[in-house]
Amino acid sequence: MNESDWLAKRFQENRAHLRKVAFRMLGSPDETNDAIQEAWIRLSQTDVGGIENLGGWLTTVVARVCLDMLRSRKAPREVPLAEQAQALEPILSRDEPSDPESDMLLADSVGPAMLVVLETLAPAERVAFVLHDMFDLPFDEIAAIVGRSEAAVRQLASRARRRVRGTDSVPNAALVRRRELVSAFLAASRDGDFDGLLSVLAAEAVLRADDLAVQTAAANKWGGAPSLSREIHGARAVAEAFKGRARGAQPALINGDAGAVWAVRGKARAAFVFTIELGKIVEINLVMNPERLAEFDVAILGR
Repeated sequence: MNESDWLAKRFQENRAHLRKVAFRMLGSPDETNDAIQEAWIRLSQTDVGGIENLGGWLTTVVARVCLDMLRSRKAPREVPLAEQAQALEPILSRDEPSDPESDMLLADSVGPAMLVVLETLAPAERVAFVLHDMFDLPFDEIAAIVGRSEAAVRQLASRARRRVRGTDSVPNAALVRRRELVSAFLAASRDGDFDGLLSVLAAEAVLRADDLAVQTAAANKWGGAPSLSREIHGARAVAEAFKGRARGAQPALINGDAGAVWAVRGKARAAFVFTIELGKIVEINLVMNPERLAEFDVAILGR
C-alpha cells in the first residue's frame, strides 16, 4: 500500500466521526460535506509524519473549518423542515456498525428541536458546546481551536448549555424584534434623525464608551461626529451623541444577540453592544479595544 492509499484509508476510518462533529456544528448536510472535503484537502497537503494522533488532528481541522463557516454566515440559518426530517441520515455512516442504543442517543442529540436551538448559538458557543458536551473534548484543546482562553471557553460552553436547556434562550421572534430595533436605531443615527433616535431609546438610556472609542472620536477619526465621553446619561444626550455618527455601522450578531459593528474589510473595529428592555434600548456599550473585541463572537449581517 502506497502512502496515498494509506492516508485515504486512515481518513475513511475517521470519516463517520468527523461527519458527526461537523453536522452537529453546522446542521446542514451540504455544509457538512464541504467541511469534510476541506479536511481531506488539508490532510492530503500535510506532512503527517509528525502527527501522533491523526483522529484528534482531523477533529481539530474539521472544528476550525466549521467555525470559519459559521462565522461567515450572513445570518442565523433556518433549518428547513424537510432537512430536519432527514437530519440523521447524513451523519450515520452505512459502513458504521449499527447499535440501536447509540442510534437512539444520537437521535436525541441531533433531532429537529436540538438543531433549532443550536442555530441560536453564536459560532464559538456552538463549537465549544458541541466539542465539550457532545464529544468530551477538553477545554484547553477547544481554546486552541476557537482562539480564546480556557476560562473564556468554559464560559462559552456554560452559556450555550443554559440556552440549550432553555434557561437563557432568546426566542427567535424576540431576537427578530431586537434586530429590528437596532436597525431602526442605526438608520436614525445615519440620517441624523433626532426624534427617531428618541423613539427607540429608554428615557434613562446610558451610553458607555471605552477609552479607545473616546480617543478615536476626539481625534475625529470616526464618523465626523462630536467627541464622546466615557459615560453619557439620558435619552436626549445619547441621541445627540449618536446623531449622524453611525454612518458606517452594520447590523451584526454579537454573541448571538442583536448588535452592530463598524468593520474594515470584514473585520470588526468597533462593536455596539445593546441592552434592550421592554422594547427600548436602555444601554449601549461602544467597544473598540482590540482585546475586548476579540472576546466577542461577531457575525456581520449587512444592511
